[in-house]
Amino acid sequence: MFDTGSTGFMIVCAMLVLLMTPGLAFFYGGLSRRKNVVNAMIMVFAVIGIVAITWTLCGWSFAYGGDGSIPFFGGFDQIGCFGVVQGVLAEAQAVPEGAVYPSIVDIVFQMAFCMITTAIITGAVAGRIKFGAICAFLAVWTIVVYPPLAHMVWGGEGSLIGDAIGALDFAGGDVVHISSGLTGLILCLIAGKRKGFGMMSYRPHNVPFVALGATLLWFGWFGFNAGSEFAADGVAALALVNTVVASGSALVSWMVVERLKVGKPTLVGAATGLVAGLVVITPAAGFVEPWAAIVMGLIVSPVCYFAISFCKKKLGYDDALDAFGCHCVGGIVGGVLTGLFCVPELSWTEFGGLLYTGDPSLLASQVLGILITVVFVGVADVVLGLIVKAAFGGSLRVSEDKEAAGLDVAEHGESAYPAYIGLD
Repeated sequence: MFDTGSTGFMIVCAMLVLLMTPGLAFFYGGLSRRKNVVNAMIMVFAVIGIVAITWTLCGWSFAYGGDGSIPFFGGFDQIGCFGVVQGVLAEAQAVPEGAVYPSIVDIVFQMAFCMITTAIITGAVAGRIKFGAICAFLAVWTIVVYPPLAHMVWGGEGSLIGDAIGALDFAGGDVVHISSGLTGLILCLIAGKRKGFGMMSYRPHNVPFVALGATLLWFGWFGFNAGSEFAADGVAALALVNTVVASGSALVSWMVVERLKVGKPTLVGAATGLVAGLVVITPAAGFVEPWAAIVMGLIVSPVCYFAISFCKKKLGYDDALDAFGCHCVGGIVGGVLTGLFCVPELSWTEFGGLLYTGDPSLLASQVLGILITVVFVGVADVVLGLIVKAAFGGSLRVSEDKEAAGLDVAEHGESAYPAYIGLD
């Protein structure tokens, strides 16, 4: 028989990760302008439907199918998830060696990862992109970009980043955060800046929405990181502890930075710091000790704050809701720090963190894995973005009139606050 404890644990973790995507809708909705709330939220909700289809039809197979002989691609053997029912029945008769829960659970657990990763992208282009264009881009992205990257990192024996290079990514520093944040940056560069960017202040319209969204993300992240151990054991508990500790210390760190820079800590800043801490611990959750998780949280907030408040202004890119500044930058910090703080006995490879062993091999692997992720995702995004742009009349943008009026009414025919139509 399967281990009923681990089976129940993984099912609950999958549901927690699924909760993160609608949670992100509230987070992004709160950060948006009043006239674009519905648009920001429906882009995230659309991802739920898109990924449910693409992951079932081919994403799962492209990421985790095949025999592991191809380092950057799974296979075609599980297209459409055909044979899943027969597999469930067969596993009920004879449990595969080493399995502690039914393999079908992995399909929905990994689908939830693809959902939240894809949804993060939408924040970068909020307030000016055509709804049809973003849906088309994300649908193809979940087929040709995310699954190969997931296979390269988590595809097991023969995978490029996880096996051949030996880079560690416990729950998605490369696969989830660097890929989504970088994709958001490239999309916002292709789409162009919002009207008035740099000349007017874009303030969050609903701070309680931001706090609610951050809370749902925080809670869902426990399943995200702890579930990536794929068993109800001590390492899963360690990942849970580290997730709480890193996010808490990053929250404090962000408030301190705000106090020093602008004189007052804010709830939006605290929520952003919380998310940054969740991002930084993701690649390291099951590899480091809690004291290291505190250090990681304390480090990531000043770095992400600098990226969001200084680099974005200096370089002039319009990452509307800071998907790049929080997720890509935070994911890179987390991946590098994993190479420093990884406990050797917990490593998936023969190498431990530089702090413990004095050997830079793991750190070098971490950096190389990040570079490969950036190159692969960057090139694929540019090609895909330009194709979608051409397919939608040479522009990903709505018209200036629609942008000025707000995408809620212009793109969706509804408003979050009908009494305020025309006032923002």
